Amino acid sequence: MPYRKLGANMGRRKALLRNIVTSLLKHGRIETTEARAKELNAFAEKMITLGKKGDLAARRQALRFLLEEDVVKYLFDELAPKFSERQGGYTRIIRKGFRRGDAAQMVLVEMVAD
Repeated sequence: MPYRKLGANMGRRKALLRNIVTSLLKHGRIETTEARAKELNAFAEKMITLGKKGDLAARRQALRFLLEEDVVKYLFDELAPKFSERQGGYTRIIRKGFRRGDAAQMVLVEMVAD
């Protein structure tokens, strides 16, 4: 499946995704464009799945991707246990409207709270 380029080269795209996944896990919700949100979902799901595994190898993989160590600690200690019974679908996308200026579809991405 081809990925979205998001108007950036490979290095910038990876940095962008690392930043927005870290922000989502840290704050619980972020506002971004629809294309970025759809791409973000896959990476956020992978990070939470790593958190649910809970072993040292998973923690090291998360540390390699996420930018802040305290976010990794929060992911493994507090966030992942909340989703222990859920088999996926940890995030929700809510459309907010169009951005003034370039009319990009803006969305709110948030963690699902049962």
